[in-house]
Amino acid sequence: MEYLVLGFFTGLSLILALGAQNIFVIEQGLKKQHVFLVCFVCSLSDFLLIFLGIFLFHFFHQYFNLFVELILNILLIIFLIYFIYSKVQSFKINVNFNSEIKDTSKKEIFLRTLGFTYLNVHVYFDTVFFLGNFTKNYLLEEKIYFGLGASIASFIFFFLLGYLSIYFSKYSQDGKSWKFINIFIIVFMSILTIYIFQETLYLV
Repeated sequence: MEYLVLGFFTGLSLILALGAQNIFVIEQGLKKQHVFLVCFVCSLSDFLLIFLGIFLFHFFHQYFNLFVELILNILLIIFLIYFIYSKVQSFKINVNFNSEIKDTSKKEIFLRTLGFTYLNVHVYFDTVFFLGNFTKNYLLEEKIYFGLGASIASFIFFFLLGYLSIYFSKYSQDGKSWKFINIFIIVFMSILTIYIFQETLYLV
């Protein structure tokens, strides 16, 4: 159960980041255009990519010696530092969710959602690389619980973001709520970075 909870909060801290995909979900919620479809595609894609990363690192783990594990941990730390830096920089960004509302077909929305998801390199870093790498030393059962926790966080977040976007945007236009969210992300990810750094020191 602890790995389910850890996966939930780790996954939540990743998807809470204000990026192109989340803004797209908010915009579709504000426009009331195929919100369920958008939220379902985003959350299902996260589920698939999360477990892709977990199982890739699990089944190829036998090829990892201490040197490879050291390199992966260093890359993971670099990614986390960059991620935290981007969150600090995001305090300077003013987000405007106001946009012209026009009718858009379900097919076009579906294709746009796929584009914002699978053409976004950060999605692969967050799900396949980060979560897969982070769980590489867990037992298979622990990895599954972790992945389920992260996937649950994704489903809850995207559907809440889509269906509560009107309420959400009232507090996000001035940037105040996003600043509090980013502070949570920075603190949580900093703790993870310290944990992984300490783990890396044992490999040296």
